[in-house]
Amino acid sequence: MIGRLSGYLLEKQPPWIVIDVHGVGYELETSMNTLVSLPALGESTSLYTHLTIRDDAHLLYGFARQHERALFRALIKVNGVGPKLALAILSGMDEDAFMRCVRDDDSKALTKLPGVGKKTAERLIIEMRDRFPEWEQGADAPLALEATNGQPSRNNLADAESGLVSLGYKPTEASKMLSDLDPHQSAEALIKAALTRRMNG
Repeated sequence: MIGRLSGYLLEKQPPWIVIDVHGVGYELETSMNTLVSLPALGESTSLYTHLTIRDDAHLLYGFARQHERALFRALIKVNGVGPKLALAILSGMDEDAFMRCVRDDDSKALTKLPGVGKKTAERLIIEMRDRFPEWEQGADAPLALEATNGQPSRNNLADAESGLVSLGYKPTEASKMLSDLDPHQSAEALIKAALTRRMNG
């Protein structure tokens, strides 16, 4: 099991990143909350990881905080919630916000996340309430170094839209979420702003 990686950030293509660890490039999928905490390309970073082994692939997921990884692991144990939906949930809200939704029975907030309908939201609230002891033992400091935006990509809006689509939003929905946002921001910042605006809308 690969539990943690430390190396240089080679690529950022939301939600995918590549970390060079002693000459080996590890491809990881991350939540948007982790992605926006990462440093600029070429800088050192460390991430907690979760490895999923399938018949057709070995998939590695990266998290800036142990607390986020623990919630991811608890989420994928919920019936009908796979890694993709778990990452979409973690991209749309942080651990504390999710905890509040569960404790307050706020299924309406959860249904704003892509792929989460009313029944899934209700199931999340019921099952995750019982799983809190597995992951709620206080938030921890991120492993990733202090974020710097670095140089923006050539087409930040296109990259941001692609990232939102990979989280489960329809292309037209993703485009609408990004409308009126400053295109000079990094793709990660645009995605985070779009998700925040949707959750608060």
